[in-house]
Amino acid sequence: MLKTGSRLSIFPLPGALLLPRAYLPLHIFEPRYRALVSDSLARDRRIAMIQPRPGGEGSPKGPGLFEVGCVGKIAQVEALEDGRFNLILEGLTRFRMLRELDANTAFRQVEASFEEFAEDEEDAPPLPSVMRAEIEREARAFAEARGYAIDWDSVERLDDESLVNGMTQAIPFDIATKQALLEASDVPMRADLLVDFLRFGAAGDEETLQ
Repeated sequence: MLKTGSRLSIFPLPGALLLPRAYLPLHIFEPRYRALVSDSLARDRRIAMIQPRPGGEGSPKGPGLFEVGCVGKIAQVEALEDGRFNLILEGLTRFRMLRELDANTAFRQVEASFEEFAEDEEDAPPLPSVMRAEIEREARAFAEARGYAIDWDSVERLDDESLVNGMTQAIPFDIATKQALLEASDVPMRADLLVDFLRFGAAGDEETLQ
């Protein structure tokens, strides 16, 4: 487990969630984040994803940030000839930002705490079959209401944690909704929230969607 007080290099990106044991593909093209990736590859291959607060008060370094994000490890990387990167991050553990550091790098860095997320390093237990069925039912209703084409055979083959986390990452909920799902204490709690948000979305509640 990472130690509290660890320094993390962050990639603030609205709507892009990383979760433990989930994967997030990224295309890196801005110079400051190309520098972040190069630095990460030279050190520990870690990058911390965190969402900016919409409309929040920022700092000279950038927009204000939510307090909870997720650390990922670069699992795959493709370095392009023009300096851009395609990479896949594998989620390790969530963190709570303690403070932003006064770093003289192009990218932002924070000091982080991990104690409250110790369970992130353990596989989540299976969901009750009733909950699994409810997620799939509400997901089908949501997809039908929104006109999304889904490969349901592939969905049914996912384990419970991959199903919940995959939907949390892929569905275009708004930033606050995504953050609530990220901060859910565990996978069962995230599943409960996901069902509620899918139900609202299927009913036409635009506030839960971007």
